[in-house]
Amino acid sequence: MQNRIHTPGPVLGSDGVLLQRGYSTQAVLTFNRDAIKAPPWRVKEWDFYQVSNDQYGLQMTIGHVSYAGDVSVKLFEFETGKRYDISNMLILPFGRLNMPATAEQGDLTYQKKGFLMQFQVVDGERRLICKSAGNGKQLPIDIDIRLIQPDSTSIVMATPFDEDSRFFYYNHKINCMPANGFARIGEQEYRFEADTAFGLLDWGRGVWPFSHEWFWGSGSGYAFGKRFGFNIGYGFGNTSAATENILFYDGEAHKIGQVHFDLQGGGGYMARKTFISEDGRFEMEFKPIYDRYTEMKLKIVDTHCHQIFGKFNGKAVLDDGTVIEVKDLVAFAEHAVNRW
Repeated sequence: MQNRIHTPGPVLGSDGVLLQRGYSTQAVLTFNRDAIKAPPWRVKEWDFYQVSNDQYGLQMTIGHVSYAGDVSVKLFEFETGKRYDISNMLILPFGRLNMPATAEQGDLTYQKKGFLMQFQVVDGERRLICKSAGNGKQLPIDIDIRLIQPDSTSIVMATPFDEDSRFFYYNHKINCMPANGFARIGEQEYRFEADTAFGLLDWGRGVWPFSHEWFWGSGSGYAFGKRFGFNIGYGFGNTSAATENILFYDGEAHKIGQVHFDLQGGGGYMARKTFISEDGRFEMEFKPIYDRYTEMKLKIVDTHCHQIFGKFNGKAVLDDGTVIEVKDLVAFAEHAVNRW
């Protein structure tokens, strides 16, 4: 059930179908947007960054679902619930955003009418920038954050869908990136320091069914003085070849079994939950502290997501049997239902 991709090659064949299915811990495959055989209005691409510590989180997105797009900044405080949402909705962007073909190189820039957002990628480092003078509807923004990427390991998924052989999801998630910098929105400034804040990248390209649902969780922090993180999830596509569940410790990746979690049941989204992998290598109690609920309705687009931040306590077992004790790690688990 855990097919690891080792052989380099293209993501898609000449017929637009995935050539290999499974996971890798580095970008082994090469993505070519021109190889997609589905109609152009079905293509979806995004770069999503999250930077957070124990008090607040920042999210920056450049992405589109062909007939609609979003360039946005979201910042929220866990304890108070105070939040800022600055979004530039794009109508019929299709491929005009020039999204990079890999998560590992290539800058991404959006600039229009005094609003600039840029994601820079250099060796061992990423830089997130957003600047806007503001207007009557939006506060001024000044964001400059550096993410240090000390590890080569991450989780990369090549996932098919049963509904159509041309449907696929090529996804690269990178966490455990220490963050340093600031975000100023209006007169409020939020600082991120590398010893307490981490960055996450969710990079996705693909074509998938109009209606879909997923569960995803991710965390980054320190354990015994070394970088520790995890990625868990299910529900999106046919994951019979491999799941996206994985642990990271001191730069090394450790694959784990299936993890199912129901965020709605057992008292609702803000009730305590338990996360247990089928192999017993991920056992966590999750105590929610903040529900970053979002929804968007725009013509035929209808999305709903409960991203629940909370404290994880429990254990994670590495490949060699080493047990990592996790205490009060602030991370998230989310449930999304979408029609786009």
